[in-house]
Amino acid sequence: MGAVFNHVGHCVTDLQRSRRFYEELFGFEFLREINPPDDPSNKLLRLNNPMGMTAVYLQCEGFILELLHYSGEGAKPLPSRERAMNEPGLTHISLSCDIDDVCTRIGDFGGEVLEDTNIGFGLFVRDPDGQLIELLPMAYRESLEAQS
Repeated sequence: MGAVFNHVGHCVTDLQRSRRFYEELFGFEFLREINPPDDPSNKLLRLNNPMGMTAVYLQCEGFILELLHYSGEGAKPLPSRERAMNEPGLTHISLSCDIDDVCTRIGDFGGEVLEDTNIGFGLFVRDPDGQLIELLPMAYRESLEAQS
């Protein structure tokens, strides 16, 4: 048996703001919230105590996004930095949506539209913590489903 998908983790600086961003703007659904003990989580995550970690799991069509928030002095988040698309590692999240609607409201949720990436049928935005999100029209998703 091969592997099965579990979740993708995303460190955030303001848990409520990030929940609002993903739930109200994109329709992610709340699954659960956990507050695991610092030990042994600190060993798994290679962070110092106290961590004060809260993990909130959100779901969108089978994709599970884990929002990680640290309130402890030992695990204060590092400042975000811009990453190049050719830098190894995960680069972005891609969502199909009503692009015009999302782009007109994204600033109200702490995000940013990257106008210079607009190619007419897709563009990038940033969430409140700088995570890149590629927005594609619903027609793109529908064309993929039609090919299946």
